Amino acid sequence: MSTLDRAIEIAAKAHEGQKDKAGEPYIAHPMRLMARFLSAGQEQHAIIAALHDVVEDSDWTLDDLRREGFPDQVVTAIDALTRREGEDYIAFVRRAASHPQARFVKYADLLDNMAETRLAQVPDRSRLSRKYAAGLRTLNETPPPV
Repeated sequence: MSTLDRAIEIAAKAHEGQKDKAGEPYIAHPMRLMARFLSAGQEQHAIIAALHDVVEDSDWTLDDLRREGFPDQVVTAIDALTRREGEDYIAFVRRAASHPQARFVKYADLLDNMAETRLAQVPDRSRLSRKYAAGLRTLNETPPPV
């Protein structure tokens, strides 16, 4: 099984039964991000995108991903994309922006979350819209890693 196929399998199991804020199956979100990176020929970014919420939203840990054989570069990107308990949202976005691959995945994540077709179905649309816009501004204002 390829690394990408394993990432898809893990994401599907980790997000099984989860719904997004609009009540849709959550797995659709990481799969949309993954597809964007695959269409650009960025397989490692696609793997990170598929797994970007697995640690935050399930019982999977970074060590579990390491044991599955994911390269350290993938695991450190997922770590950068995992919000810590009690972590301020803007501090989290800055931390994600400090990792070269996580930065691109976070950007795609925010754009997908901000899509009008998704936000239109969400009850607290205006709050989320402001949150994601602040995240995008922070991402754009944070200098890229050297």
